[in-house]
Amino acid sequence: MSSRQLKAGYFVLTWLNIYAVAYYFNYLFFHLRDDFGFGNRQNLLFAALNGLIYIPASWFGGRFAQRFGYFTALKIGCGVMAVLLGLGAALPGLTAAIVIMCLWTVAVCFTWAPLEALASHGEDRPRLARIVGVYNVVWSGGAAVAYFTGGVLQQTIGRTSIYWLPALIHAVQFLLLLWLERAARTGSNHEIPGEASVNVTPDFAQHYVSIATAKSFLRMAWLANPFAYIAMNTVIPLIPDLAARFKLSTAMAGFVASVWMFARLAAFAMLWHWTAWHYRFGWLLASYLVMIGSFAALLLAPSLLVIVVAQVAFGFAVGLIYYSSLFYSMDVGSESQGEHGGYHETLIGLGIFLGPAVGATTGYLAPAVQRLDVTAVSAVLVMGLAGLLAVRRSWRTVSGSSASIRR
Repeated sequence: MSSRQLKAGYFVLTWLNIYAVAYYFNYLFFHLRDDFGFGNRQNLLFAALNGLIYIPASWFGGRFAQRFGYFTALKIGCGVMAVLLGLGAALPGLTAAIVIMCLWTVAVCFTWAPLEALASHGEDRPRLARIVGVYNVVWSGGAAVAYFTGGVLQQTIGRTSIYWLPALIHAVQFLLLLWLERAARTGSNHEIPGEASVNVTPDFAQHYVSIATAKSFLRMAWLANPFAYIAMNTVIPLIPDLAARFKLSTAMAGFVASVWMFARLAAFAMLWHWTAWHYRFGWLLASYLVMIGSFAALLLAPSLLVIVVAQVAFGFAVGLIYYSSLFYSMDVGSESQGEHGGYHETLIGLGIFLGPAVGATTGYLAPAVQRLDVTAVSAVLVMGLAGLLAVRRSWRTVSGSSASIRR
């Protein structure tokens, strides 16, 4: 099997993974609301628990994949998720739902870093931007479709489908992994990604910027991306409440609340083909500012039209921030993509935890204050903006010149 065919197989794995993961986790909050009476505070607390586990698990998952091989990590992750979610369909209680989510979070952290690394493995620098673009379009498209169709699936095949349908998908992934691993071993170069060292020497100065500048952009993107996930993972647990406020069915909520995911998909497609944003601070800064304003508008606006428009801006903003983090992780860390992918995912986990944690804490401390959770998270996003500017200023001070950073 050729390298191109293997890459196509890896992208199929990615699409299956995100569809299963997004359908289970995003609609789990509707399940908690409808079957266990969870409100905003409980849903945010539940999401914060997911993020708290995700932080160390993703760091470990990336290191495990780099040491023991990408296929090994993926087989563990997909196999365990299939078993856990199969059990979830048979165990309807709240305790089971919490335990399964916690263990599932650990398992999913064995999948994203190796999938990112497989997509980037063996690519020279000119092709890396294209491959990362394809990867982003694939996973974001799967996430958008999962949210868009998830509400209809909930209403037609039942709420327990958040367990058994992803379990079936992960089982299919496991079988596909066995086939792809065998195909990779019998390929022309007999190299299994993640089991052989990849010695790629970066050549930043010849193409874009110096290595020092590239690393500074990596640090800024790694700072900004957790704050994007603070925003996104505050939005997702609050969608059931937004649906209730506007009297939307689960299916209609899926249609309306997936707009920002399709906008993110459009952003990824645009940024894949248009690479002038690489190593330009102005684009990262503008995206962060738009993210702050659209986040608040999305959750506080009294009109569905305003919410939809805010979602478009929100999707484009978080799209560029995420793309920056992943691209720079792969670009700067081409010699250890699995491990750098793990760092990228660890910082995502930090955002997944902090946003819901701040929202839940303020909700419990001042339950009588309306929408304080959104206000508090917005304040955290502003703090992140200050941190981003401080990192930028610190690098310029150390370098003694801003000339090598493209505006």
